[in-house]
Amino acid sequence: MSRAPFDVAVIGAGAAGMMTAAVAAQRGLRVVLIDHAERLAEKIRISGGGRCNFTNLGATPAQFLSRNPDFCRSALRAYGPGDFLDLLRAHGVSWHEKHRGQLFCDDSSESIIQVLRRECDAGGVQWRMPCTVQAVAREADGFRLDTDAGPIRAARLVLATGGLAIPQLGATDFSLRIARQFGLRIIEPRPALVPLTFDADQWRPYAALAGVSLEVRLSHEAAAAEGGSQAGGGRQGGGKRSRRPLRAEFLEDLLFTHRGLSGPGILQISSHWRPGDPIRIDLSPGLDMGDALVAAKTGGRQTVAAALAQSWPRRLAETWLEAAGHPADGGAGSTASAPMDAQDLSGLAGLRLADAPDRRLRALAERIHGWMLWPTGTAGYKKAEVMSGGVDTDELDQRSLESRRCPGLHVVGEAVDVTGWLGGYNFQWAWASGVACGRALESSVT
Repeated sequence: MSRAPFDVAVIGAGAAGMMTAAVAAQRGLRVVLIDHAERLAEKIRISGGGRCNFTNLGATPAQFLSRNPDFCRSALRAYGPGDFLDLLRAHGVSWHEKHRGQLFCDDSSESIIQVLRRECDAGGVQWRMPCTVQAVAREADGFRLDTDAGPIRAARLVLATGGLAIPQLGATDFSLRIARQFGLRIIEPRPALVPLTFDADQWRPYAALAGVSLEVRLSHEAAAAEGGSQAGGGRQGGGKRSRRPLRAEFLEDLLFTHRGLSGPGILQISSHWRPGDPIRIDLSPGLDMGDALVAAKTGGRQTVAAALAQSWPRRLAETWLEAAGHPADGGAGSTASAPMDAQDLSGLAGLRLADAPDRRLRALAERIHGWMLWPTGTAGYKKAEVMSGGVDTDELDQRSLESRRCPGLHVVGEAVDVTGWLGGYNFQWAWASGVACGRALESSVT
């Protein structure tokens, strides 16, 4: 065995860190788990409204965004949702499916934390918490960590401190800084699964709709996306993976806010969105609004707004119709290639449906099914559920999560350039990457 006091030092006692530590320790390795927080796994604790959306039954590589979309395949194949469910069964934790394969604890997120804690303790993991790592250095027999509890030496080092999302819970760029220190390339990090915001003047007509929600179909298209993957990524400045248009589409709920848009659909599309790109919203998916409005003209005295209120909240119908007739040039209400004149839509809200020409109703329907918006930003890391980007997957072995450039250094979880959809996928990546790394550590420490 190594001359260092520990075979493995894991920095970060979150989902991926605890899973890595538990798996490695239960295979006979001497593991120390270090975290700067006073309280264990706060991100797990608050997730899913306190019940932790801990995985998704439909998790496959297709739901993960990365510059290399194949990178996550090995880990996810080796440890899928069913494997984590087996672990929960062994600990007597019950769960339920809430929506589209999303699994939540029947009790609380604390159940997940305690499962991971018990798994670590079963392997004899030594805890250093709260404990801040001030510096990391490479030595002949591994790594030296200078901490506020004294120096710690380990043959192998695992970075598992996550990303920049939710800094109020202690999130930092620690893993990225240490990765850079050892020469690993970083894909520019940015907030993901985050609300989108708009210029205040452009959004003013819609700000009064704050709190209104409805199911919509959202899509994002970029004429020159940085990518060779469905997830919006190719190598900057060229490289092996070619550049091609990106397209993403989700059928989910949308929520109006004072500053812009949120809700599951917006969080999903935000991971694909880049500054300057538009998003397209179909406000009436599954219904041909043009045909519906024209058909409703016969024998009715209702207004156009009242007709739309059959499908939408009335406040949305009235406010959106008024704003649609006066779109701001290039702003939140404008269209990419305006299929109708804004004047065709002005004054429609109070107009009797029977008096509205078919041409105007069909022009309105075009706008409803293809509302183009140009966000100006996001709500930032404070509101983001995860960080996108991170350590370039080209730097890591997909089976062990070990650095190709710095042998003995591993990176797991959110700090890697692998970002899941909303709905439990990011936790599944944490479990899968942690298990892959933990198993590999057994054979790599000599």
